Amino acid sequence: MYKHGIEVNEKATSFPSPLSTRYGVQVIFGTAPVNQAEDPYNTIHKPFLANTYAEAVEQLGYSSDHKNYSLCAVMDASFRIFSVAPIVLINVLDPSKHKKTNEAAEYAVTDKQATVNIEGILPDTLVVKSGSTPLEVDKDYIYSFDTNGYIIITLLESGKGAEAVSLNIASTSIDPTKVTETDIIGGLDVATGKETGCELIRQVYPLFQMTPGLILAPGWSHKPTVGAVLAAKSQEINGVFRCENVIDLDTEEAVKYTDCASVKESSGYTSKTSIVCWPKVLVGDKQYYYSAIWAAMAAYTDASHNDIPYKSPSNELLGVGGAVLEDGTEVTLDTTQAAVINGVGIVTLINDAGWKSWGNNTAGYPNITDPKDRWICCRRMFSWYGNRFILSYKGKVDDPTNYRLIESLTDAENGYLNSLTPDYIAGGSIVFDETENPIEQILNGKIVFRTKLGFYTPAEDIENNLEFDPTIIQSALTGGE
Repeated sequence: MYKHGIEVNEKATSFPSPLSTRYGVQVIFGTAPVNQAEDPYNTIHKPFLANTYAEAVEQLGYSSDHKNYSLCAVMDASFRIFSVAPIVLINVLDPSKHKKTNEAAEYAVTDKQATVNIEGILPDTLVVKSGSTPLEVDKDYIYSFDTNGYIIITLLESGKGAEAVSLNIASTSIDPTKVTETDIIGGLDVATGKETGCELIRQVYPLFQMTPGLILAPGWSHKPTVGAVLAAKSQEINGVFRCENVIDLDTEEAVKYTDCASVKESSGYTSKTSIVCWPKVLVGDKQYYYSAIWAAMAAYTDASHNDIPYKSPSNELLGVGGAVLEDGTEVTLDTTQAAVINGVGIVTLINDAGWKSWGNNTAGYPNITDPKDRWICCRRMFSWYGNRFILSYKGKVDDPTNYRLIESLTDAENGYLNSLTPDYIAGGSIVFDETENPIEQILNGKIVFRTKLGFYTPAEDIENNLEFDPTIIQSALTGGE
C-alpha cells in the first residue's frame, strides 16, 4: 500500500526479558487451566519449561483464579513481579478425570458472537446448536478465550447459524476442586512405568539439562503430606543432584506468630532442605502463598549475583503490599516478633521501607545447628556447588585413571575456587589424597577427591555497644577555654 503521511500503531504490552538462572531453576507442582492449551489432554504429569510469561500461558493457559490454579500464581511471581526465568511447570489437573458437566443453556448472540460465561470449558466438548440445528466448529463457528477464561463463539458468515440471535450450548469443564494432594504427590505405576506428580522431578534434568534449584507446590505444600514429599524429593535427584524446597505453613492453623512453632512441629517440617514460609502475602488485592513469591525472589537474587546463591535471600524486597492469613486478616510483625518466628526455623516478612523477606534459617533449625545445614544461603551453596561440580566434570567419567586426569581436575577446580574468593566464598580447595585412594579401590574404578569449602554465613545479628564517655565531655569543655 502506498503511504504518505504519519500514523501510529499499538501493540500488546510485552514484559521485559527476564533475568536468566541456570542453578536457581524453580520446579513447581500444581494446577493450571489446561482447557486453554492447544491439547489439554497432553498437559498432564509432564514437565513444561517456560522462559517467558507468554510461553507459560501458551503451554498451560492462565487464570487469575490462583486459588484453583496454583501454577498461575507462580507465572505471575516469576515473570510479572520478579522477571526471572526459566521455570519448570508440572500440571496434575487431568481434564479426562477432573471435570464436570455443564447443562445446555441459551446464550444471546451479539454481532455474531456469544460468550459462554463458564470457566474451564474444554473446547472439544462443546455442543452448539442454532435452534435444533447442530453447528460444527471451523465450519459454522470458531471459538476463542477471553481474558476471563470464558469461551467466545463467533459465527461464520458462511455457516448454518449465521443469522442466529441465540445459541443453545452444552459443554464439559475442568474442575480443579476435584484435584487432591494425592495427585500432587503422585507416584510410580509399576506396571506401566508411568510417573506422576512429584515423581516427575526425576525427568527435569534428562529433558532440559537443568538441575532443579528450588521445588515448590504453593497451595498444596501447607499440607504436611505434600511438604514431607517435597523434602524427600529434594535429595538424590537422578541419584546425584540435590536442591532445596520452599513450603508454606498453614495460615488457618497458625493464626498468630506465637502459633508458628507448634504448627511447624506438628506438620513435621524439620528438614534441612526445607524453607518454611509464613504467612500469605498480598499483591494488589490478590492473595499469594508466600512460597511462590519467596522462591521467585530467591531465584532473582541468585541471577542478580552471577547465578551463585551466596547472598542470603533475607532482607530483600518482595514486591508485595501486605501479609495476610487465609481469611484475609492482615498480619503486621515488628522485628521482635519476626525474630521469634525466625528462631524456630521459619521465614516471614516485615514492612521496613517496603515489604521484605525476613529469615535465614532452614526448617532444620533449631534442632540442626551445623552452619552448612542451618543457614539457608549455606545450605543452598552446598547444593549449588555439588551440582555444579557434577555438571562440570561428568565428561571425565570413564577417562583413564592416570595422573593427567587427577591433575587436570584438581588444577581446574582449585582455579575455579580461587576465582570465587573472596567475592563469593571465603575460600576453598580440592585435593587428591593417596590415603583415601588405595590401589584396590582404584582397580575397582573409583577415585575420591576431598574439597574443603568456606561459605559466608549471613550477618544476621549486628551489635554496636554504646558507652557514655565522660572524658569526651571533659575534653570538649577544656578545649573551649
